[in-house]
Amino acid sequence: MTTAIPDVIDEISGASPAVSARRRPVTREQSQASFDALFAPLDDSEFALDDRWLLAAFVTRLTAADATAGFYAHRAREAAPDLAAHVLAEADAQTAAGPYGVYAEPGLQRENIVGPRYVPTVDVRAAVGDKLAAALAHAHLVTYRLRETDGAAHDALLDAGWSTDGIVTLSQLIAFLAFQQRVAAGLRVLSATEVAA
Repeated sequence: MTTAIPDVIDEISGASPAVSARRRPVTREQSQASFDALFAPLDDSEFALDDRWLLAAFVTRLTAADATAGFYAHRAREAAPDLAAHVLAEADAQTAAGPYGVYAEPGLQRENIVGPRYVPTVDVRAAVGDKLAAALAHAHLVTYRLRETDGAAHDALLDAGWSTDGIVTLSQLIAFLAFQQRVAAGLRVLSATEVAA
């Protein structure tokens, strides 16, 4: 069981009180409500809470080795220490510059960018299970190759045991983390600028 956090973005960003106070109250409340809905769900039967922490640690580390990634890595280690070691090692090994991908539309072909595609190894699948491994692969796809997400990506999750409701929550989690990580990074920059001034 985790302790409630009044404002997780403030905690992650380490924003100064002056910078934090400039955040709009409605935005603050809604972002915190999103965090609470994702990480203190009323029902986690379609997407287990431990797996949410693990996915969050993976996704945020793919983006940056920053305070947000550190926050989720800590939570993942608390929730599932053995699995967290595997997931965090995978995240470290799979970071890339991105974005990459191939457009399906003929008029956009010149914007195609070749890059790595993550496929969990047999050892990773054995360590974390097929369902979580599929979620890691999907999270990597959405993070680095968003233009390639399609019905096949959805079917891969279904084939690994994800329900439609679980996939929706997984998508919401990935989107929320992208938003949260960028806001926290912005607040850190504003706070540093304020100190420098």
